[in-house]
Amino acid sequence: MPAAEPEADLPLIVFDGHCNLCNGAVQFVLKRDPRARFRFTARESPYGRALLQRLGFTGLPETMLVVHRGRVRMQSAAALAIARGLRLPWPLLSVLWLVPAPLRDLVYRWIAKHRYRWFGRREACWVPTKELRARFLDEAPAGSGGSSGECGT
Repeated sequence: MPAAEPEADLPLIVFDGHCNLCNGAVQFVLKRDPRARFRFTARESPYGRALLQRLGFTGLPETMLVVHRGRVRMQSAAALAIARGLRLPWPLLSVLWLVPAPLRDLVYRWIAKHRYRWFGRREACWVPTKELRARFLDEAPAGSGGSSGECGT
């Protein structure tokens, strides 16, 4: 996790900034997270690319990630971690932790594989309102050498 990460105690959601489904998921979380518990970064942003590189990813992952206190959750574990952090009734989905991870992840990968075909792809990333800007990390961390990304704002 980047050393310069502000508010490292808050979970960070790394999402595909070009995916309509992923952007819809971010909008969903924003509306159901009144305590502003989650922060966000597009995987294509300078911050997202630098973070992924630091975490050992060699390319852009085909999954949403949740990074929190040095732990990285991917695929269905990321989705369930997000649901657990939202207001009711979404934490009730925690019962799905009882489903074996390989089965949950099989469904997640199937949806991820078809997400552009089913939900479309954006050429430009969604830009948060002024009120929401503080919850989005887009600048490369100091000393990361992060390049400018398509979704950096």
